[in-house]
Amino acid sequence: MTIRKTIAASFAALGLLSSSALAADIVTKAPKAPPPPASCFDLAFGGGLQSDYNFRGISQSNRGPSAYAYVEPRCNVTKDIQLYAGIWGWSTSLPTTPTGEFDLYGGIRPTFGPVAFDFGFIYYWYPRETQVFFTDGTFTSLTPTPTAFPFTVRDSDFWEIYGKATWTVNDWLAIGPYVYYSPNWLQTGARATYAGSTVKFTLPSAWFPSDWGGYISGEAAHYWIGTFTAFGTPFDLPDYTTWNVGAGITYKVFTFDLRYYDTDLSRTNCFLLTSDPNGVTSGSGQSKWCSSAIIAKFSFDLTAMTNVK
Repeated sequence: MTIRKTIAASFAALGLLSSSALAADIVTKAPKAPPPPASCFDLAFGGGLQSDYNFRGISQSNRGPSAYAYVEPRCNVTKDIQLYAGIWGWSTSLPTTPTGEFDLYGGIRPTFGPVAFDFGFIYYWYPRETQVFFTDGTFTSLTPTPTAFPFTVRDSDFWEIYGKATWTVNDWLAIGPYVYYSPNWLQTGARATYAGSTVKFTLPSAWFPSDWGGYISGEAAHYWIGTFTAFGTPFDLPDYTTWNVGAGITYKVFTFDLRYYDTDLSRTNCFLLTSDPNGVTSGSGQSKWCSSAIIAKFSFDLTAMTNVK
């Protein structure tokens, strides 16, 4: 009887142990909760310092150095569609002496295979501008008088719509055509269309140490500018072609770029487009802001999801 009880007790204990192990196994093999959906949000930001702020072939800093910074929130709706908005700020030296230039923009970037598109809207804001008048051979910021006439518009703010594309042909070549359109360029009343393309050659990574890189790039574009009507008497503004070519070295998030800029504008037509005060004070009626220039730029660019952890 004792042996039977012992055997029975042993089987009972074994059954208990088996049940416990099975229960533990069930708990261990329970399916894991799915991870929370990834956020679409990302943030790009950066800045830089350059020896001259050249915008479409024309100096915006009176041939002097300029600093800039930007912030761009993004939402990657899918791997091929990105929504974005942002602001860039630039230090300037312009005839109406604004605080600076601030570019407010937003748009969508869809990608189809090797071609990435970019469609958007941009507003160029020049806060705290002062309209300049010319009277008796001198400049004045006072209200106009019978002997004074406006030398600049009162407000240079304007907006554009744009379309861009980047065709990544292969690992070393990318081509980027674009077009911008404004119905009222710099509040002059003139319609303006700016179109061109960039070409970028990425140098082989084998040529550089780890985290370093290099490229050679160029750009050519044409500006079609209409009729100035802001002061009542209309006159045609000159169209022009601009181009640049240069090279850069990259290290992680940093870039050093050295570039040659030029346009086909005469110095007289440059003065007509820019209202460069130097053209009056020198008595030449000309401006050097559109002439050839070699510009050095040091910049950094980051994204929160890639560079900030």
